[in-house]
This record gives sequence, C-alpha cells and structure tokens, in this order.
Amino acid sequence: MTDQLSTESTNESRKNIEVLLFVAAGPVAPTQLADALGKTTAEIEQGLKELEQFYSAESGLRLQWHGGRVQITTSPILGAVIERFLGLEATSRLSRAALETLTIITYRQPITRPSIDSIRGVSSDGVLRSLLSKGLVEEVGRTEGPGRPILYGTTAEFLQHFGLTSIAELPSFEPKENESISEPENRLLKD
Repeated sequence: MTDQLSTESTNESRKNIEVLLFVAAGPVAPTQLADALGKTTAEIEQGLKELEQFYSAESGLRLQWHGGRVQITTSPILGAVIERFLGLEATSRLSRAALETLTIITYRQPITRPSIDSIRGVSSDGVLRSLLSKGLVEEVGRTEGPGRPILYGTTAEFLQHFGLTSIAELPSFEPKENESISEPENRLLKD
C-alpha cells in the first residue's frame, strides 16, 4: 500500500512539474518550480529526471536545459513533421563563416568580439549581427577591461536549432590521445 501511495505521489509530482513547464512562457529555474509547488529543489530535480526519462522513452517531447533553466520542447527527430504541419519552410542554412563563429562562441563562451576576430583572423561584425538576429547568440555581459567589450554566449534557441538538450552534449574540443592534429588546426581555439 505504501509503494502504491509513493508511486501515485511521484506521478502527481511529475504531472505538476510537467503542467507548469507547459504553461511557462520560457525556460524555468527548478527553484521557481519548487516555490510554486511547495517542494524542495531536490524533489523538483528528481521529478525532472523522471520526466526526462519518461519523455525519452515514450514521447515526442523532451526537456531542454540552458543556463540552469529547463523547458519542454519537441524532439528534433520530429522537426520535419512539425514544419510540414505548420507550413514552415526548411530552416535556413548557416554560412561557413557563421558556423565557424558560432563554434568559437559555443566552445569559448563567454567571449568578446575582439577575441573571436583574433581566433578567426578576420572581422566578425557582420556574422555576429546575423547570429544575434537569428537568436542563436546573445549578449551575456561585459568584461571589466578597457572599453568594457560585450561578452557573447549561445541561447536556448541555439540548443533547439541544433537539437541539443544542453551544451554538455557537444563533443569535447580536445583531441583524443591517439589523434594527431597539425599545428594550424590545433591552434583554432587555443589562441
């Protein structure tokens, strides 16, 4: 009987978390969910893990994490179905320069435009404006140095665009022990 009550309580908690994420206008911090449901953050995090497992096994939905916040999104493998239903055109492709800049920002965030320019060896003004307008990167602060340059980082839209649940899913930039990389390739993000 106790196990049945515990299962019902767990299911109810998961349902409550799910409905709050569904009606939220954007990503939500687990502490906000805990406050709204009168639970501890640990209980909410456990409920989120269970919801994530449920979604990965039985649903076209999933949880997406960004900056310590979580939201419900659709599974990227169903993107074509959604685009067809909504009558959307295929997602526009990013140029090589945009992908290069986005990669630098992703692996080095937060990073300033002068640092991006230094790594790429060319000005990134136009590409950075394009990535900002597409919502893939955002201003995340300013440095304390001279002129207080803007720091850039990726957004939740970046994760959605590339079908990721978090930045942690990206492969490490460091080469594996048995891989040899020529010096120019090795310097790409080391400068």
